[in-house]
Amino acid sequence: MDMNLLAQELEEVSVEYAGKNGIERDSNWFTLKLHEELGELTQAYLMKTGQARRKGLTDAQIEMTFEAEIADVFAHVLLLAKYHDVDVIEAVEDKWLRWHPSRQP
Repeated sequence: MDMNLLAQELEEVSVEYAGKNGIERDSNWFTLKLHEELGELTQAYLMKTGQARRKGLTDAQIEMTFEAEIADVFAHVLLLAKYHDVDVIEAVEDKWLRWHPSRQP
């Protein structure tokens, strides 16, 4: 899927979610929501690695939760970037891919 199309679809879901829940999506919300989701990913990781209570979940449920939290973090990174007009692909190319061995002199 195209990254810009994905970001637009996530934006539409986020707008609807915020509207239904009376949430103001401002700069603080985008950053704090990402932080919240990262905390949930951390909790899922700790359960997955046996460093936190399992809360009665099976291995399969823990794995599904871990994957879902990765999706939430990824989605909120894209939403934060979209809110601030950051081209994620360009930013990754500038920050990371310039170091790829194929791009080195």
